[in-house]
Amino acid sequence: MLNSLARLALTATAIAPVGYTYAFVAAFNDAWSTMMWLLLGSTTLVVVCLWVLKTTRSNRAPAAEQHKITTVEPADRENMAIMLLYLLPLFTADFDKLNWIMWVPTIAIFAFIAVTSHSYFFNPLLGAFGWHFYRVGTPQNVTSILITKRTIRKGDQTINGIELGDYVILETE
Repeated sequence: MLNSLARLALTATAIAPVGYTYAFVAAFNDAWSTMMWLLLGSTTLVVVCLWVLKTTRSNRAPAAEQHKITTVEPADRENMAIMLLYLLPLFTADFDKLNWIMWVPTIAIFAFIAVTSHSYFFNPLLGAFGWHFYRVGTPQNVTSILITKRTIRKGDQTINGIELGDYVILETE
């Protein structure tokens, strides 16, 4: 259950900035009701994800395991395509002229790919809340994504963490 819930929460907040961008466009077009729903929905997604991460890494969480890491590097370098998806609604000057027949499937496809691949971990919005994403190597030559509140500058250390899914580790407190 944790695997699915964590994956869903991370994907939802990865998509939340699209809602914020649409809300911005809606505000400039006096679509206040739409703006409020988009802000409420996107903020709810962020709060749920932060709650899932906080609860998972707390003392009540399942027992953490020790993970030996040998290498570490930032994991959010190649994400310009996602950032472009966030900004695309701004290229439409009029909210009423947004092509929803194109936008809804595009966002749905993005969400589907994110949740079914190993790319759902990237979440620039969580970075604003102090979360960091690292690609870490193990002695068995397996690469995983580490989600942590710490800044990690060196490999060759042991961390305590919970596996959220395939190749994703959440460092515990």
